[in-house]
Amino acid sequence: MAVIDSHCHLTDERFADDLDAVIRRAVAAGVVRIVTIADSLEESGKCVAITEKYEQIICSIGVHPHHAKEWKDWDRERLRSLARMSKVVAIGEIGLDYHYDFSPRDVQRRVFQEQLELAKELQMPVVVHCRQAVEDVWSIVDSVRPEKLVIHCCTERWENVRRFVDCGYLLSFTGIATYPNAEEVRRTIQMCPLGQIMVETDAPYLPPVPHRGKRNEPAYVIEVAKVVAETKGLSLEEVDRVTTANAMGFFRLNPSP
Repeated sequence: MAVIDSHCHLTDERFADDLDAVIRRAVAAGVVRIVTIADSLEESGKCVAITEKYEQIICSIGVHPHHAKEWKDWDRERLRSLARMSKVVAIGEIGLDYHYDFSPRDVQRRVFQEQLELAKELQMPVVVHCRQAVEDVWSIVDSVRPEKLVIHCCTERWENVRRFVDCGYLLSFTGIATYPNAEEVRRTIQMCPLGQIMVETDAPYLPPVPHRGKRNEPAYVIEVAKVVAETKGLSLEEVDRVTTANAMGFFRLNPSP
């Protein structure tokens, strides 16, 4: 196996005491690359620092909708500066979250659009958070049309995300797809072409079956690949090969760390 965990949060405090061991377990499980994702300007800096310590880790930078209310006029330039770092490979996690509404919706939309425009200017791929906001996410994406984009932790109905796939964008799936009541997620997996799918853990969140109740970690991404294989009636080897190639192409990665 040579799988990539395309989305996790290694700066989370739940990894503070044993990150070295977490990385070792991931490598032992066949995880060759890990993308650690930022959700604020402060965390963006921490993500960059982690990439400097571990060969296998690359990162994104960006401001999550939960933190959109903290956005300052100069933050766009701060992101632009961080984007120059060699192991920064994407802008994200950015988007809209109308479930929690931790930031006002008009602010979320403005900050999302600003970061999308920056990603397009820098020709960087975009990692998008979308929760109960698919129509507004689509409207803003359609107006900006960044070159590369993935809907991370996709839980949307296929009918709602097909337009993203039709534009050449990707969908990424988490351990939610392994849950017994996630039939709609598995249907979206079934309908989405394998060439536009990535797998992720979103660790430390959303541990897959059979690890529910534990802290999630990158080593468990193989469980997501397994459910994709089962759902699409393909071998695990084929799913691993194609989703890894998808992630390599999306993040513009070299064949070896």
